[in-house]
Amino acid sequence: MVLNSLDKMIQLQKNTANIRNICILAHVDHGGEDYLINLIDSPGHVDFSSEVSTAVRVCDGCIIVVDAVEGVCPQTQAVLRQAWLENIRPVLVINKIDRLIVELKFTPQEAYSHLKNILEQINALTGALFTSKVLEERAERETESQVNPGSERGEQVYDWSAGLEDTDDSHLYFSPDQGGVVFASAVDGWGFGIEHFARIYSQKIGIRKEVLMKTLWGDYYINMKAKKIMKVDQAKGKKPLFVQLILENIWSLYDAVLKRDKEKIDRIVTSLGLKIGAREARHSDPKVQINAICSQWLPISHAVLAMVCQKLPSPLDITAERVEKLMCTGSQTFDSLPPETQALKAAFLKCGSEDTAPVIIFVSKMFAVDAKALPQNKPRPLTQEEIAQRRERARQRHVEKLAATQGPASVEPPEDGGAPETSPKGEETKGDEHQVEGKTLKPQPEEGSNHESFVAFARVFSGVARRGKKMFVLGPKYSPVEFLRRVPSGFSTPLDDLPPVPHMACCTLENLYLLMGRELEGLVEVPPGNVLGIGGLQDFVLKSATLCSSPSCPPFVPLNFEATPIVRVAVEPKHPSEMPQLVRGMKLLNQADPCVQILIQETGEHVLVTAGEVHLQRCLDDLKERFAKIQISVSEPIIPFRETITKPPKVDMVNEEIGKQQKVAVIHQTKEDQSKIPEGIQVDSDGLITLTTPNKLAVLSVRAMPLPEEVTRLLEENSDLIRSMEQLTSSLNEGRNTQTIHQKTQEKICEFKGKLEQHLTGRKWRNVVDQIWSFGPRKCGPNILVNRSEDFQNSVWTGSGVKASKEASRYRDLGNSIVSGFQLATLSGPMCEEPLMGVCFILEKWDLSKFEEQGASDMVQESQAEGEACPGRGENGGPQGGGSEPSEQKTSQRGESSLTDCYGPFSGQLIATMKEACRYALQVKPQRLMAAMYTCDIMATGDVLGRVYAVLSKREGRVLQEEMKEGTDMFIIKAVLPVAESFGFADEIRKRTSGLASPQLVFSHWEVIPSDPFWVPTTEEEYLHFGEKADSENQARKYMDAVRKRKGLYVEEKVVAHAEKQRTLSKNK
Repeated sequence: MVLNSLDKMIQLQKNTANIRNICILAHVDHGGEDYLINLIDSPGHVDFSSEVSTAVRVCDGCIIVVDAVEGVCPQTQAVLRQAWLENIRPVLVINKIDRLIVELKFTPQEAYSHLKNILEQINALTGALFTSKVLEERAERETESQVNPGSERGEQVYDWSAGLEDTDDSHLYFSPDQGGVVFASAVDGWGFGIEHFARIYSQKIGIRKEVLMKTLWGDYYINMKAKKIMKVDQAKGKKPLFVQLILENIWSLYDAVLKRDKEKIDRIVTSLGLKIGAREARHSDPKVQINAICSQWLPISHAVLAMVCQKLPSPLDITAERVEKLMCTGSQTFDSLPPETQALKAAFLKCGSEDTAPVIIFVSKMFAVDAKALPQNKPRPLTQEEIAQRRERARQRHVEKLAATQGPASVEPPEDGGAPETSPKGEETKGDEHQVEGKTLKPQPEEGSNHESFVAFARVFSGVARRGKKMFVLGPKYSPVEFLRRVPSGFSTPLDDLPPVPHMACCTLENLYLLMGRELEGLVEVPPGNVLGIGGLQDFVLKSATLCSSPSCPPFVPLNFEATPIVRVAVEPKHPSEMPQLVRGMKLLNQADPCVQILIQETGEHVLVTAGEVHLQRCLDDLKERFAKIQISVSEPIIPFRETITKPPKVDMVNEEIGKQQKVAVIHQTKEDQSKIPEGIQVDSDGLITLTTPNKLAVLSVRAMPLPEEVTRLLEENSDLIRSMEQLTSSLNEGRNTQTIHQKTQEKICEFKGKLEQHLTGRKWRNVVDQIWSFGPRKCGPNILVNRSEDFQNSVWTGSGVKASKEASRYRDLGNSIVSGFQLATLSGPMCEEPLMGVCFILEKWDLSKFEEQGASDMVQESQAEGEACPGRGENGGPQGGGSEPSEQKTSQRGESSLTDCYGPFSGQLIATMKEACRYALQVKPQRLMAAMYTCDIMATGDVLGRVYAVLSKREGRVLQEEMKEGTDMFIIKAVLPVAESFGFADEIRKRTSGLASPQLVFSHWEVIPSDPFWVPTTEEEYLHFGEKADSENQARKYMDAVRKRKGLYVEEKVVAHAEKQRTLSKNK
């Protein structure tokens, strides 16, 4: 039953128990009660999985649609995982069953086996997600029990399976007898759940409906003589109930219609008690007849809506676990939140609409609509009085015009007379203006109304959202703890007395909308549990935000995006004068798309970062046609790389073991390399670089080592934890002990440290974990700085510790300079200014003895100077005890200024020297580029496999596995492909395979390119194999030169211009 009346909708919104917020994750009036169903469709392409994330957050359940022929695709796995992460309940629709009949020509028995197989695959995915969750919880409990040594250790080792055995997971799996699965063919308009047939056959056969519900799906058959249901014995060739009672009927209907057996069709229609129109019965297309019969017999809408109403939860059924997950951002735990914040959990669970209930709204995305489509801007029909007034006004204007134009030629009056008749339609209040002015003024309001207006797509979790209500907008970095620190009077402080709090703003809910497909209907208030649109938030919310009537609410946890933005392009307008429109358009695009990123690089380029090629095309089209409305030129994709170092290779390029001859050559080569390194830099045989600051006051010794792959992966996965550790240590160092570290976070840090120690074993990594000083780049990246200096011990785990406490602040400032140098070095490597990855820099020595001597001599000079100036200063002295602090500041300033020299401040010299030392330490090791890699899932038929492999190998792809799907002729190929080679890959595969194969590309990991970008042949075998020039294509060199060219860096290449003009022309004289 479709409800069109707005009043009915508003009435239904108030009954929270009968609301169902669901989304469809795919490629694609019940029981006497009225239900309000907010159905959110989300795109199936992997590039748009961010849209799935935004939809999933505001829903309580979801419909997962699976193709009956293709079965479980990579995207099915991704959406199941997203639904699982958000703790929302899924139901299943297996669609396109008509293809099993028409295309694959399956018998009902084969179709049953195939459907059972699909169901098992989906349940296996759910089981894997459930198992990982239970084992994680068990591991957490074990770490807690290790703190309290009460139980014996032997039991813990062998009791690993108990966690899975004890936990009930029966409700998680999709099972037709539980009512959570619908079998459908949307194109033919039919769908059914087991319950529908159980109800019919319970009346016909006389077996109870409950028994049929349990036996219609599964290996059961019916003994018609005894009227009993029994287990199927495969050897006897008995048909299961699902085949006998359901599938065979559908198959016979399709068979009759496709063979045009009119008598049989009439018999079926009569027995089902249906009425088919004469037009459909005579139609030449059998699909029309099937649709006409099936949409009456098994309407898909009834089946799906009945399943949604019965099986999916209402907003009142939100679980405590989901609430806690939503309220805890980063590495926080629910117990660490303030008591007022924890009290909000009850409001979430109650979902109450009382005036006292706090209003909590989550905005999951902003979407752009044409300003004309907003209800307040829509033209309303004119009343009879207004029409009469306009007619009268037009008549007066017409009379005045005629009077004014009595003198000129007689041809003009009819023209003037014709114009005012059309004028009233466009103009309302322009009384006695000339027609010319009316014409010039008309386009202005149109231009204004052409602007895009943003509506926030949101869900009310608690309280009633009312138009005009004042709300707090909480950004993702807002913290209730920080609020309490800044506002002593607590969360009950009135709005007017609030001091500015970071990441928090106040706004008014201007317009509330009911989302009806493309239409928007204005609302005065929205009860809890409903999905709504909110107008007027574009200045407060960028992509997503939490709105709350009380500042004690924490911001909701950020959305989980499956696709990582990796494809970058630089954008500029065709006409430079249109730059402001482009900037404005990119801002609007950034707000409208949850996944896109907009950057302005150091070079001044405006860069668009998107999830993939399809997403990029969509963004560029939106930019051109909707947001900027100008012609733009787009650069070639900017491909990100990473730089790293590796262990020295054991074999050369022709797989010969590196022997004496090679070593001689390598020594010659390294001597050449060393000649490139400037004077004054000492390089040891094991790669230790010693560098002095320009003013010769400090000496730094740095060595670079490659980190093991597991450590790099660990650092990438724990970047959030590293960031929170960094914030904590910085607040401790500054003396602000505000951030109290919670026990759970402390446990996570200890576990992270333990994993690092576990992977960094061996003589060269001894005590390295305790000596980690910083991570980089941006203090949370996959590179580490280790401090082995004896004078100054500093660690990310404990903070700083110095031998002499007086010099603590001075050493800390200089230490910060060294860390800044390390951050700069890791942000842009020496090969092509790309960030580093998987490198450990060890600061072996940090000699500041000359600096201290200089400082001591300065102190003596200052004390003498102060002794002379002391009598004069005593008269103008400040308050008691206040003289010591300024004098310390002065001494430090003078010390700094005396060390400034012509080389700039000493701290700046340290930064530059550390950066250079790190770069040279990298250059003396074997350097490698790392490329971003996609995982590529391709489904293809057997006859086009060869062409798929040809395209993959041409683009440097690597096939990982290939398997055949059971029951079909489809192969699933899993491969990895460099992002740099992926542009146009999907189109090429489709062209080469005539559309029979389509790839799904998802960013996976970074991989070292094995070839050395600086390689030159050195041994005789290499000269023979590669030639003297060795000009065969070096993949890493090609990538490196391309990046250097794009960045305007020097590229070593021979440029031959006008080669044909360089021959000798003297013979032609």
